Amino acid sequence: MKTRWDYGDAVRVVRNVRNDGTFPGTEVGELLIHRGSVGHVINVGTFLVDQIIYSVHFVDVDRIIGCREEELIGADEPWVPSQFESRQRVTTRIALGKGDEVLVPVGALGEILKVLRDAPGGVAYHVHFDCLKGRLLQVPESALQPLAEMVNA
Repeated sequence: MKTRWDYGDAVRVVRNVRNDGTFPGTEVGELLIHRGSVGHVINVGTFLVDQIIYSVHFVDVDRIIGCREEELIGADEPWVPSQFESRQRVTTRIALGKGDEVLVPVGALGEILKVLRDAPGGVAYHVHFDCLKGRLLQVPESALQPLAEMVNA
């Protein structure tokens, strides 16, 4: 397997990393590092023979965290922050439709499946809505709000 980064390389984590049960001293699900944080590769290894794992030292929080290659970009690569991340629950600010047909009403619940940082017009998401079983929509960030905002409104 060919590695993308080597010892000492600066990398940025592209999604929040939570404890999957392998990080000692923290609860499962606890946030370990925020997306967008920059660290340095201090070791490269493998998991189950086919996954490259980078041990990254995030100096700001003084944590060494194992990251998969797809969770990282080079620290000097363009970074577009997003309001939401995968698996986050959201609601719609506006009705979503195709032509004159409303597919998803205002306030509908959905789950972010993928963040599209390089979408034309800005950040967008692949979202599965509870009211639209079996279909996935690409939705601009401006059309969504966090679930908590809807509850407090």
